[in-house]
Amino acid sequence: MSTRRLAEMTTVEAAAAVVDSPVVLVPAGAFEQHGPGLPLATDLIRAEAVCDRVADALGGTAVVGPSLPVGVSPHHLAFAGTVSLSTTTFAAVVREYVDGLHRHGWRKICVVTGHGGNDATLATVAQDLLATRPDLQFAWSPLTPLAADVVAAAGPPEVSGHSGQAETAQMLAVAPHLVRTDRLEPGTTRFAQLDALGALARRRGGPSLSATYDRLSGNGVLGDPRRADPEHGEAIVAAIVDRITDFVTAWSKA
Repeated sequence: MSTRRLAEMTTVEAAAAVVDSPVVLVPAGAFEQHGPGLPLATDLIRAEAVCDRVADALGGTAVVGPSLPVGVSPHHLAFAGTVSLSTTTFAAVVREYVDGLHRHGWRKICVVTGHGGNDATLATVAQDLLATRPDLQFAWSPLTPLAADVVAAAGPPEVSGHSGQAETAQMLAVAPHLVRTDRLEPGTTRFAQLDALGALARRRGGPSLSATYDRLSGNGVLGDPRRADPEHGEAIVAAIVDRITDFVTAWSKA
C-alpha cells in the first residue's frame, strides 16, 4: 500500500480517512544549519521519511499530516540560512494544526520531530492539551534517541550529535542526493576542544544548560560525519521506524 498523505487527498478522501486511518503522523523539523555537508532541511527530511515508512508499515491505519517545516532553533542563528520560531510561536502552530485535525474528527495525533530543539515545546503542548482537549490523545517522538543503541554500536567520538556520524548516515540512507559528501568535515569531537561552559552544556547526567552552536563548534558540527555510511544509517532509520510503528500499533488498540 502506498503512503497515505493528507496533502495528496481531496476533501472527500480526507473525510473517509478519519474513519479508515484514525492516527495522524505529523512530521516536524527545523530550518537550520547542518554544517558544510548537509542541507538546512535535514531534520524535516528525516522526519518525513520516517513518517512515510511508519504509515506504510501500518498498512493504512495512519495518515501523514501536514509538515511543520520550521522549528525552535535559536541556538543555530549564528550560522547562515537558519530560520527559527520562538517556543511560543511553534507551540501555537502545533496547537492550531491539532485544532484543525481535531475539528474534522481525528483524536490520535503524533508529532514526529527530527529536531531536538522542538522537544521541550512539544512536551509543554502535550501537557496543555490534557486540559484543553481532554478527548484528544497527543503523542510526540524524537528520531535518533529512539535508536540510541544502534548509534552507540558504531562507536561515536567523545563529542557527537548535530550533523555528525549518525545524522549524516541517516541522510545517506533516506536522501543521499542531498549530502555533499565532498564537503563533509569533522567538527568538535573531544571535550578538550570546548571551553568550560561548552563542556558543561554537553555533559550528560546533570542539569541541562543551553549554549549556542557557534560556541560549541566552529563549523556547526558535533562529531565526524566522514565516518557515516548508508548501511549504518539504514539500520538507525529502521530501528526508529520499528519502534514508532510498535507504539502506534499498540496505541490504535488502546
